[in-house]
Amino acid sequence: MSNGAKEIILGKIKKALANKTARPFPVLDTDIATFQSPGEDLAIAFAENFVTLQGQFSFCLDVTELQQQVQQLISRKDWHRIYCADPVLRNLLKFDWYDDLASCNAAITGCEALVARTGSIVLSAAQSMGRTASVYAPTHICIAYNNQLVPDVGDALNLLRQKYPDNLPSMISFASGPSRTADIEKTLVTGVHGPREVFCFLVEG
Repeated sequence: MSNGAKEIILGKIKKALANKTARPFPVLDTDIATFQSPGEDLAIAFAENFVTLQGQFSFCLDVTELQQQVQQLISRKDWHRIYCADPVLRNLLKFDWYDDLASCNAAITGCEALVARTGSIVLSAAQSMGRTASVYAPTHICIAYNNQLVPDVGDALNLLRQKYPDNLPSMISFASGPSRTADIEKTLVTGVHGPREVFCFLVEG
C-alpha cells in the first residue's frame, strides 16, 4: 500500500471517530426476556429438548425410584467402574465406587440447574466434582431435582448469582447432550470432546 493511500484511509478513520453516530438502541431493557417462558411444565420442556440433543432422560418420583433406575442402567450397560466425587450422591446411591476417573465407565454428578428452553445441564467448578468429571468420563450421569429447573439461560445465571453472591464459580458450563462435532466433512460425530452418552435423572422431590 502506497503512503498516499494509507494517509487517505487513516484520514477517513479519523473523521469517522470525530463524528460519532448516535446509538441505534439508546435504551435497552435487559430485564425483558428474549424468549418467552415455555407454557408447558418445565420438566416436560427440558425433557423434550434434552432428548432432541441426543441426551437420555428419566423421571423419578422419589429417591427410591432414582436408586432403582440408576442401578438398572448400570446393570444393563454392564458397567463396573462408576466414578463419583460428590459425597452426598455417594451416600445416596451407595454403590461400590471406583475412584479413578481416567479409566471409569461412567461418572455421576449433580448439577447447578437444568435449563428447560435449551435442554442444558448447568455445571460449575464450585461443585465437588470440580471441572473434569462431567467431560472426562465416556458417560456422564446427572442427578437433578425439580427445584433446579429454570425456564432459560438468564434464569440459571440469576440462580447462580443468588447461590454465590460474593464469588461466582471460576467455571460455569452449559452441557447440552453428548459432545458432538461436524468439523470433519460435515459428518456429525459424538464423543469427540467429551462424553459419548449423557443421562439425566430428574427426581420429583
